[in-house]
Amino acid sequence: MSNGDIFVGETIGTAILILFGAGVCAAVTLRYSKARAAGWVVIAFGWGFGVLAGAYTAAPLSGGHLNPAVTLGIAVDTGEWGKVWVYVLGQFVGAVIGAVLCYLTYFAQFQANVRKTGTTEGTADEPVPTLGIFSTIPEIRHPVANLITEIIATVALVLPILAFGLTEGLGESGTLVLIVSLLVVGIGLSLGGPTGYAINPTRDLGPRIAHTFLPIPNKGTSDWGYAWIPVVGPLTGGALAGLVYNAAF
Repeated sequence: MSNGDIFVGETIGTAILILFGAGVCAAVTLRYSKARAAGWVVIAFGWGFGVLAGAYTAAPLSGGHLNPAVTLGIAVDTGEWGKVWVYVLGQFVGAVIGAVLCYLTYFAQFQANVRKTGTTEGTADEPVPTLGIFSTIPEIRHPVANLITEIIATVALVLPILAFGLTEGLGESGTLVLIVSLLVVGIGLSLGGPTGYAINPTRDLGPRIAHTFLPIPNKGTSDWGYAWIPVVGPLTGGALAGLVYNAAF
């Protein structure tokens, strides 16, 4: 795979992933959305389908990593580091693009996120905080616990992905991406409660940057004090998964 193919594939695939993932969060969160308050199960499946669509799209060009933690885990296992930077750059650019596309898709709903006062309809509701549409927010802010959660959840993602490669014919049959997508749904349902399961540094960082600069009314804070955890945690988990896989398999 050429550097150009890798960059294009990871950019497009990650943009699709974030469009689906941030999109389902917007659908469940924002007022005047038909899916408002649909719940955590819907969010978990939305992210899983985002992985499905993004990875299948990117696979012919780049293999469809879509996640620096996955790229890092593979590099730690194989010792091949030469193209890591191309993967990560494409993933980061794609994550920002996907976040902007989500904003454009729900533009009217974001614009309606405005506090109205002095209307004939009485007191309006408070504006909806929007950071959770783009990035993760812990339910209990405890840096050590939050970091441990992200490390464990990322190991639970990357180690099976590496092990799936040992299953003869899984990749050739075209079902590998489907299995990984279901894995992401399972992680969301089982391990996503404490932090919102970033398990992907660019999935959190790229949209957080977009949230900072997008002209969203009453968008609230981008919470940069927490932003290091969904970057360091997944990268640590990806590296650990690569080490464990290399030692055990």
